[in-house]
Amino acid sequence: MQYNQYLQVMTNTKWEEIREAMFNYPIDQLWRTKDIETGYICPWDGEWYYHFKLGEFETIEWLEIKAETDEIRNDVLKILNKIHVPGEVFDNVIRVYGYVETGRYIDYL
Repeated sequence: MQYNQYLQVMTNTKWEEIREAMFNYPIDQLWRTKDIETGYICPWDGEWYYHFKLGEFETIEWLEIKAETDEIRNDVLKILNKIHVPGEVFDNVIRVYGYVETGRYIDYL
């Protein structure tokens, strides 16, 4: 994958804000990331404090957070809205983008 086809749209500070907010959320939420350099999608994980920080934030193409219920989805969206991050919502998954393809429009949550 060529980096020049993508624009970085997240900072380490924003990733850290997500990590801290989700760590403090009272209901454990599963997450996974896709690495922009390798295309690797990690398995679903529920540990936000150490595991999310392990791979560093520089190569996260996207983060997906599972939201199994409407209540959880609304709560997570409120959290992400306060942080103001680029992303989109699918059925039971919220995706936050770290990189987007050049020329692609992504809305903020």
